[in-house]
Amino acid sequence: MKGLLPALNRLMPLMMVIFLILASIQMAISLHLSLASVGHFMKWCAPAWPVLTAAGSILTISGLLFEARAERLARKGLLRQQGWIMDILSRLTNRNALEEMLAREQRETSLDAEELAANLRARVIGQDQVCEDIAAQLRRRLALQVRGKPVGIFLLAGPPGTGKTYLAKQMAQQLERPLLHFDMTQMSDPHAATQLFGSPKGYVGSDTYGKLTGGLKEKPDAVVLLDEIEKAHPDVFKKFLTAWNDGHITEASTGQQVSTVRAIFVLTSNIATEALTEIADRLHDDPDRMRAESVEALRQAGFAAEVLNRLDRIFVFRALKGLDIARVAALEIETMIEGYGLKIEVGGIDPTLLMDVMRRQIRMGDGASARDLVRSIEDMISESLIIARQQGARMVTIDRAEDGTITARTADNNPNSTSSHARLMP
Repeated sequence: MKGLLPALNRLMPLMMVIFLILASIQMAISLHLSLASVGHFMKWCAPAWPVLTAAGSILTISGLLFEARAERLARKGLLRQQGWIMDILSRLTNRNALEEMLAREQRETSLDAEELAANLRARVIGQDQVCEDIAAQLRRRLALQVRGKPVGIFLLAGPPGTGKTYLAKQMAQQLERPLLHFDMTQMSDPHAATQLFGSPKGYVGSDTYGKLTGGLKEKPDAVVLLDEIEKAHPDVFKKFLTAWNDGHITEASTGQQVSTVRAIFVLTSNIATEALTEIADRLHDDPDRMRAESVEALRQAGFAAEVLNRLDRIFVFRALKGLDIARVAALEIETMIEGYGLKIEVGGIDPTLLMDVMRRQIRMGDGASARDLVRSIEDMISESLIIARQQGARMVTIDRAEDGTITARTADNNPNSTSSHARLMP
């Protein structure tokens, strides 16, 4: 019986045609019409047949197109009402924003790991392997339809100034996700957990959500960046264990559970950098052993064991070497100059200055950051940049004399252009 009904539905148009033919024959018999009279009537109406045929064809085609469009719109959540298409989403919500969210989720489930890795490599200098590995991990994890914990819990370990925090920010930007950034050096007090997870009722601040719980409630698909996680108090660590293990965190002021299953947690750390670098160099072809030894090295360095057990992956950043140091320094100088409302001319940074940066980095060892030297350069040339901006300059160049003097010179054809000199200390 169940198979008969669909077959009858498909035969309904043919049955209607047969019914109309039989009804016409019955009407002709009732009116005592002969075939000759019917033929005479058809000839009399002959001039009108082309018009009626064209009108019928247009109406039929229009009806078919309308029904096809109505079916497509119905699949998108639209309804027909009184012969017109009414977009319920446009009337009751922001349809464009909803479509963008849906498109983003569809893109994430079919993430192009190679494209993401290429975009990250172009922005995070000197960490190509990390960019490729993390892109592959994100592709696999975002494709999962059912999960009971966050998309990923990743630890970025390595020397300072190698791009760990910057990679997390670029990851959020490339995935078109909001970023929740927390400096865990400010969470060394046992009461600091209230800043992230809210205060219990009756305590100061219990009328507002915590920064993390409130942020994830509003932006459940955020990238949560926990900078220098090892400096957080153990009580703060314990609060995160539920978020990573059970897929939710509890807002202390209301007791409400906030889901974390759509979030990506990125932790950064500067501890055990020498041991991790040695392990990464030695076991780069054996990821399982590299993870096991990295976990052990972090545990011996004092990293909380309960946190290590919940990490999905550990990515080791290498110390910058060679031209990578110059690239980072040049970008930092450009960013610094743009911060003063100016632009650096193409080729406007003296290569001998960048060579000094590289030499100083080598002398200071792996623990040094190219940004430290850039900050000293900023102290030396910031005054001249301010004067150049006040005098209407738009472009500047940075020169280094043979005696080590750094000169910030305006590149405009400005008669009032200025330059300032400072000596870069060895």
